[in-house]
Amino acid sequence: MRWVNVRPNRRNTLLLGAVPLLLIVVAYLFASAARHAANPSDKILPTPGAMVEAMRSLQVDTDPLSGHLIFWADTLASLERLGMALGICALSALLVGMVLGVLPAARATFGGLVTTIAVIPPIAILPILFIVFGLGETAKVALIVIGVTPFLIRDLADHVAALPPEQMIKAQTLGASSWQLALRVALPQALPRLIAGLRLSLGPAWVYLISAEAIASDIGLGYRIFLVRRYLSMDIIIPYVAWISLLAILMDLALAQLSRRGFAWAHQASR
Repeated sequence: MRWVNVRPNRRNTLLLGAVPLLLIVVAYLFASAARHAANPSDKILPTPGAMVEAMRSLQVDTDPLSGHLIFWADTLASLERLGMALGICALSALLVGMVLGVLPAARATFGGLVTTIAVIPPIAILPILFIVFGLGETAKVALIVIGVTPFLIRDLADHVAALPPEQMIKAQTLGASSWQLALRVALPQALPRLIAGLRLSLGPAWVYLISAEAIASDIGLGYRIFLVRRYLSMDIIIPYVAWISLLAILMDLALAQLSRRGFAWAHQASR
């Protein structure tokens, strides 16, 4: 038997995927218990009970200063910023990527500019964004847009440019104009690729969001993590990190489901 030919079914895939996560949880529980046995006041590896109690106060107790439930207010603020930024990224990438992919002259003119912007570290220009846009929401959203959009544009443009030439030739033979080639030939095949690009961009987008919130914000998941770190509040930091991971996973699953339902033909080859 060759291991490369072993393909687990759906049930076994879920079980195998759960094993590493369970091992991490068990290892943490043992390490936490050992540290608290040696030092009951240890803050580095809080017990599950301590984390539940710390999060309960943030979830159900109203903050006397802001009047908000801190945990849910942080979550809503971060998701609003991330959602707005990813929406701008998707629309910008679709428009520019289609133009660069369909029109060779546009790709020759602006391809180098997009590549140059793509290699600039977004975190390095965060101070510039704060100077130009101030410390409000615009700078945080702009950081995500600048960090994610060039990658999406390059990926989408390369994908459209690599479409089989036969498709374009046949469409032109039938009298299709450049506009019809873009809308009827390239666009349907670009949309699944755009969703795949967004899925790959979720990780960097969260990094940019947390970085911006940590530097200049008064609400948000990243702001809260960096606020409580000075008190070594690992009982808040660890659940917040786990919550961010869960949100990212749910977003990825939602995009994957959207792609499968909206563009089932694009996934047939991988089945």
